[in-house]
Amino acid sequence: MKRQLVLGVLLAIGAASIGVTALQQPAGGGQAAPKVVEVDTLKDNLYMLRGNGGGGNTAVFIMTDGVTVVDTKNPGWGQPILDKIKTLTDKPIVRIINTHTHGDHVSGNVEFPATVEVVTQENTARNMQEMRGATGVAPPAGGAVNIFKQNNGRGLPKKTFKDKMSIGKGADRVDLYYFGRGHTNGDAFVVFPALRVMHAGDIFSGKNIPLLDANNGGSGVEIGKTLAKAAKRVKGSVDGVITGHSTVMTVADLEEYAAFNDDFRDTVQAAKKAGKSVDEVFAVYKIPERFKGYAAPAEARLKANIQIVFDETR
Repeated sequence: MKRQLVLGVLLAIGAASIGVTALQQPAGGGQAAPKVVEVDTLKDNLYMLRGNGGGGNTAVFIMTDGVTVVDTKNPGWGQPILDKIKTLTDKPIVRIINTHTHGDHVSGNVEFPATVEVVTQENTARNMQEMRGATGVAPPAGGAVNIFKQNNGRGLPKKTFKDKMSIGKGADRVDLYYFGRGHTNGDAFVVFPALRVMHAGDIFSGKNIPLLDANNGGSGVEIGKTLAKAAKRVKGSVDGVITGHSTVMTVADLEEYAAFNDDFRDTVQAAKKAGKSVDEVFAVYKIPERFKGYAAPAEARLKANIQIVFDETR
């Protein structure tokens, strides 16, 4: 079902988080549910593709001569994404940009034509070679699988950037930024400047406790600083922020999320300095009142994040 939405409406509801987790795994056991891709129209040539159980939000940017796709969801969702894009445009897909390494954002890559260029931040490119499991996320039954090794390297990035890269010109331009460690050590912010929209991936998955993936370089100490840098860079030039798993939000929401993560870090570090243990901090932590609308943290996620900040704090 395609919902025709204007960006202003999305921004108006953006303050309410769906509260989904920052990393979703495909459901196991039983008959697989149909893979239904739903479309939100953000601009005449920019769409957000969602799918229950599909993983992270996918962006589709239709340019003059082709299509750029940002993130490709869980295993098995590449073809449904391709099929849905055919209903939006007959232009060829020329590029995939992956915001980070997690399987619910990159696994569909292997189902795209081998001619499609894959672009990531350089740390993400290295992480995708290994496809290590995320901190605190149980591997699927039978153990973790490297989908790219299974497919002889198909879908791995061939082009990378360190801090900033621009692709294309004029109305077709896409700007890629890396501001530091956060959800992982390779989180890319993807900006469509002519449309005043940015895809933030899972470093801003929604208004919730983030998944801090230390296995892939994530940082509970640095994430707030990284988010603040991103917000400062795009403030005044971006109206809408596509989140990893929630609605389209605003730069003000991004600034607030930076403050939320700084508050969490400061709270945990102060407790450690006072001689508290991880378990003691976990037992009393509550989301501050000023961050209304944030999802209640899952216990395992909360405890893992406290431990990560403890480990990073000397």
